[in-house]
Amino acid sequence: LPQLGPQLPPRLTQQPWHLLYSTGRDGFSLRTLYRSGARPDSPALLLIRDTEAQAFGAFSASAIRSSSGFYGTGETFLFSFCPELKVFRWTGRNDFFLKGDVNLLVVGGGSGRFGLWLDEDLHHGGSQPCETFNNETLSHQEEFCIQDLELWGLS
Repeated sequence: LPQLGPQLPPRLTQQPWHLLYSTGRDGFSLRTLYRSGARPDSPALLLIRDTEAQAFGAFSASAIRSSSGFYGTGETFLFSFCPELKVFRWTGRNDFFLKGDVNLLVVGGGSGRFGLWLDEDLHHGGSQPCETFNNETLSHQEEFCIQDLELWGLS
């Protein structure tokens, strides 16, 4: 969180962040993540560590939730700590920010590729370069296994 602070929108840099969901505490379930208690207008920070010890994730200005279509704003971004912090911001080429249902959570997209996706049991995910963020693959592999996942929100 301290390294990501300067990358957040200025109005959020002095706000207190709280852990809303953690696989270590709450188990591995996308449904449980959606029910984590974030206010609908609360920004969300998704932090992931895969089984190869790579850390990466996504920031959204709105809560991560189940949806029938894409939602979010141009403040959404992907990031990776592989090996140092890299931030991938909105390109303006599309508005495929976030989409979630009971089976899949997606951040970024275009041409059938997703910047970040997570499956329903939060054990597997993937990352590919996508039009929304013009990102690199966030992990060493396009598909990865999740070791730890945390969702942070504002109080």
